[in-house]
Amino acid sequence: MNPSSSRCGLSAGEAARRLAANGPNKLPDQARRGWPVIMADAAREPMFLLLVVSALLYLALGEPRESFFLLAMVAVLLGMTLYQEGHTERALQSLRDLSAPLASVVRDRRRLRIAAADLVPGDLVALAAGDRVPADTELLEASGLMIDESLLTGESVPVFKRARMGKDAPPELDEARQSWAFAGTLVVQGDGLGEVCATGARSELGRIGGALGQITPPTARLQRETRVLVRRLALLGLFVSALLVLLLGYRDRDWLQALLAGVALSMSMLPEEFPLILTIFPALGAWRLAQRQVLTRRLAAIEILGSTTVLCVDKTGTLTENRMALRLLWRDGAAHEVDAGAPPPAHRELLSQALLASRPPASDPLELALHRAAAGMRATVETMAGQWRLEREYGMTDTRPATIHIRQGATGAQAFAKGAPETISALCRDGSAAACLPAAAALAAEGLRVLALATAAHVAAPWPDDPAQLDYRFSGLVAFDDPLRADIPAAVAQCRAAGIRVLMITGDHPQTAQAIARQAGLPAGATLTGSDIARIASIDLASHLDGVGICARIAPAQKLAIVRALQRGGEIVAMTGDGVNDAPALRAADVGVAMGKRGTDVAREAAVLTLLDDRFSSLVHALRAGRRIYSNMRKSMRYVSAVHVPIAMMALLPPLLGWPILLYPMHIAFMELVIGPACSLAFENEPEEADLMRRPPRSRNEPLLGRGPFIAALACGLWTTALLAGGHGLALATLSEPQARAVTFSALALSNLALLLLYRQPATSSAATRMVNPLLLAVIAGTLCALGSALYLSPLADIFRFSPPPPAWTGFAVLLPVVMAAGVRLARWTRLLARRHQLFP
Repeated sequence: MNPSSSRCGLSAGEAARRLAANGPNKLPDQARRGWPVIMADAAREPMFLLLVVSALLYLALGEPRESFFLLAMVAVLLGMTLYQEGHTERALQSLRDLSAPLASVVRDRRRLRIAAADLVPGDLVALAAGDRVPADTELLEASGLMIDESLLTGESVPVFKRARMGKDAPPELDEARQSWAFAGTLVVQGDGLGEVCATGARSELGRIGGALGQITPPTARLQRETRVLVRRLALLGLFVSALLVLLLGYRDRDWLQALLAGVALSMSMLPEEFPLILTIFPALGAWRLAQRQVLTRRLAAIEILGSTTVLCVDKTGTLTENRMALRLLWRDGAAHEVDAGAPPPAHRELLSQALLASRPPASDPLELALHRAAAGMRATVETMAGQWRLEREYGMTDTRPATIHIRQGATGAQAFAKGAPETISALCRDGSAAACLPAAAALAAEGLRVLALATAAHVAAPWPDDPAQLDYRFSGLVAFDDPLRADIPAAVAQCRAAGIRVLMITGDHPQTAQAIARQAGLPAGATLTGSDIARIASIDLASHLDGVGICARIAPAQKLAIVRALQRGGEIVAMTGDGVNDAPALRAADVGVAMGKRGTDVAREAAVLTLLDDRFSSLVHALRAGRRIYSNMRKSMRYVSAVHVPIAMMALLPPLLGWPILLYPMHIAFMELVIGPACSLAFENEPEEADLMRRPPRSRNEPLLGRGPFIAALACGLWTTALLAGGHGLALATLSEPQARAVTFSALALSNLALLLLYRQPATSSAATRMVNPLLLAVIAGTLCALGSALYLSPLADIFRFSPPPPAWTGFAVLLPVVMAAGVRLARWTRLLARRHQLFP
């Protein structure tokens, strides 16, 4: 007998055996890049090709030591690239593992949430609205189940599904599809239970997986702009290098040496670090966010986080703990505190009606709270469940926020309704609900979440399509307590200090929302309701949202209107959501944020961030981290722009001035060994600045490397070049060529370190705020050790064409970077002081 046929599910041992036999339930990972691919891609980079050309040129010149040294440098740079990109790839793989879909499966008579990749044929899978079907599944049970199969068929209309009729005689294809749910399709309504029949590459989706794997996602804006900049600078470098080769070759008649000088100049002008920055920073930043329970589905979201101006957040589960507890039963003007002991008969009956309007396998927090409250009267509940058989269920809709169950009992059929007080009051046309809304408002003012109950007796089949046709009588109210998360006031205060507006959007009563807002530190004055929004023209909604801190009684579909209105007003919007109907708003928002615990698969796929712990403070941390990542990327880009100027100029100027060539390819390779880790790993690991969350959000159109900062970086590089060129002229007039080269190269390497320290913190930071960065210290220590070895170890000194300089000139090499750094700091402080006194913008 099939172990799943008893509806108990597979045993853990049987599932493990089938997993070993069938393999994981996933398509081949096209996105993962192994180390051979990383090395092959790196070996095709222009920097490595230029180093290989230089090695060949040294062989042609009869200098094998220099050639072998450059080849060794190629190996070292390849190793560094493998480490950096491998580190990035491991971070990305960790994100893929975290974002892997989950499935609700029955095993060993228990319902579990497991990774969809661990599903095997024969597993029993539970499907609900909002789920992505994890494997090809034959349906054993289906209740109002509708599935969007557009991924496979292209048809946008959801398909109604039913349970299989039996295993005798295979049905026709169209009938078979009606009782099957296919991997990758989307449950849009209802629920069901099915048996997995095909997984991984054997599923319908697996058959087209090869085509899906060839689809390349679009390149982010920053990456496109940077690629254009790098291409232009590379072409400029090749042009200038070609002119230098022609000039030196014609002047000195030594074409091989001219080629070496040209290759060195090309290497010095190639800013290959820019794409590295745009790859490593978002990937490692996203990995760091995942450690704080924030999953980034698209790395481009990192760029937007620092620009966010409005956070639209749910109340329940985001600001509150989503730990509902039944607090109070209200009927006929009398209230009963649940903690005050057993309820009197009238309130016990009210609780029973609430349970009969709920699903027995409750998953909704409110319904779970009802079942917990009824735990002390379990015998009564079980008897009632046996007496009242569910005949028809009317789910909650945007226009009717209430659930209605028609149940058949010994005395006939009755309808039990549970929902928003306004909705239940409108259903009760007999005047019995006159006290409903005032009582609900009073309870909501205490911060309680309130539901109203009503019943309709003597319901006769056939059951109506519209349950509002029944004659309801108001029964009473049930009120729930959902405490505010302890960390919310501090997180909200951080947002307000950072210039980020927090807008609470909830389906709860306005009074409930205002009470929670006051506890959270949100402005609770201006409130806009769903009925208000329905009366406002969409074009005017943006102006009505000005100054509003709470949107209450909001239907999920209205979230999209709110997002678009805020965006028309120039805001950068982050929106949280968890349901199927939240998906349009999540996709339209600049940063869609899904809930990881209570969110549906649809919401998670529509969003760019997922809060694995559903906590608002995690979202605030993500905004903080987004600002830090962007700030460090900007520092690194400015550092790279500044440091390439003196390297390129000192490769170009000496030959043009008739001096001996200063920088050969091995010198440029040495500098690349420093610049690569510095601009990527060291700057990425840089701690946040003390005032990071006291700054207003940056403009979304603000470039990562704008014209002003780029010009400032060039000016800094030219100032460094002027000092180095002047120092090199003095050294050549006093020392031998190898000693002069050693002095100037030492000053260049130390100037690189000085620029690194200058760009890690802004001019306004104090020494106390400059926290220790271990990777930065490692780069500095490694550079000093390598420089000392190149100066004083004879084999290396010969390769670099150095001779140890006199001690006084060694001090001169140290003094030049100090003067350079002092000049840059003075210029920064002068400009800052002038801005404060409005001398110039």
